[in-house]
Amino acid sequence: MISTAHAYRYLGPSWADQTAVGLATSGGRTVAGPVANPQFFSGVLTRPEVAAAGLAAVADVAKARYWQQRSAASRDPVVTCDGRQLRFESFSGCGGVHARLDLLGGALDGDVVARGTTNVDVNGPLRETLARIRAGSPLHLSVGWDELAVTTGEGAVVEKKVPLPERWLRGFAEVQVISAQFDARAELSAAEAGRFLRSLPANGDLWAVPSGRGLRLTARPAAGAVHLAGPGRLAAIKPLLRLASGLRVYGPPVGPTSKPVASAWELTLPSGRLVLTLSPEARRGFSGEGAVLDALASEAAGADADLVGALLDFEPAVEVDLLADRAGLPAERVRDALGQLGVAGRVGYDLAEASYFHRELPYDATRVERMNPRLRAARALVAAGAVHLEGDTATVTVEDRVNRVRLSPDGTALGCTCQWWAEYRGTRGKCKHTLAAESAHRGDHDTDEDDL
Repeated sequence: MISTAHAYRYLGPSWADQTAVGLATSGGRTVAGPVANPQFFSGVLTRPEVAAAGLAAVADVAKARYWQQRSAASRDPVVTCDGRQLRFESFSGCGGVHARLDLLGGALDGDVVARGTTNVDVNGPLRETLARIRAGSPLHLSVGWDELAVTTGEGAVVEKKVPLPERWLRGFAEVQVISAQFDARAELSAAEAGRFLRSLPANGDLWAVPSGRGLRLTARPAAGAVHLAGPGRLAAIKPLLRLASGLRVYGPPVGPTSKPVASAWELTLPSGRLVLTLSPEARRGFSGEGAVLDALASEAAGADADLVGALLDFEPAVEVDLLADRAGLPAERVRDALGQLGVAGRVGYDLAEASYFHRELPYDATRVERMNPRLRAARALVAAGAVHLEGDTATVTVEDRVNRVRLSPDGTALGCTCQWWAEYRGTRGKCKHTLAAESAHRGDHDTDEDDL
């Protein structure tokens, strides 16, 4: 597994007491461009217990490995300020759980200094203090050093170097594309949510089916069900149940023969939301799901993404029709472009609002395409002339093995004779043969091998 060292450089450690929280920032991007240590917000948290518990939950996911548990380097959470709310995101070390805390406008009373995205330092002492914060007097929050943070926090520069495995970066990109295919499947009251979550086993491969006002667990998929693999991965939600008003559950359409799929669990909080998105299996991270392959494979979507990306301005919600009008593109092409921007980490997806939001991950997102071996292999096959089209069939020759791909009239692959397709049936993205066949049907014959 290939890793790249990523350096966080903070002006000092984040800190907290019973009156204030100062979050140190590192290497971000604002509407003005790259900034070493941006300041986004300075003001008051009207529900300090919600913000403290939610931030602690996001930090817990960042340092966790839910599969083959062992100590691992923690990647600091990402925060995005869009002028109306703060969104904190993290991804588990095992690559199978994405967490996001949204502090909505009602939770914040203060000044937005800038809009953008950066990492925030979440250290041991900060976690300990956050765990002791309860409801009471409003709490001051600074995201980035302000005068209060400079005088109260320690002034020494803090540097951390952590490995960022390729599978971790790929997973962070995949989860946005996967989430955009979800619909709400169930909504539980706080009491029902507490009952359900506290009754879950730590392990298992289960399905949650709406039943009355709650959910019941089954071992088999059914229409309207939500897959729940590794129920213990929802542990970060439980400390916030005392503050919650409800739980909304999301997933893709499934039926009696469906294979494991991802799911999202959104806890509704006073002026906030905590969302955990789980991979289809506890042992399986998001990096191999292949949801990004269609977005990456389309050369037209790539060109559109450059145009649409230039029009983004850290909006709380990306309005497709408005972007289409500004870009001079049909709405469907804008949606495809947003999918590719999600692959690059430049947009996230908000299930509650059913829309993308602009953010720029503070990592090298240009590596995401290069980290998808199936796409690289497909482009190499096309460049080598290994794809032969005849009617609704494409023959793809790999060494001495011949694979046949069925195509619809518009060139979309319907199936392949390879072992990958036989095992997964497209549930983990397309195989290299179907990607190559679709590319050849589109006429993508000018692939430069230097770009593979």
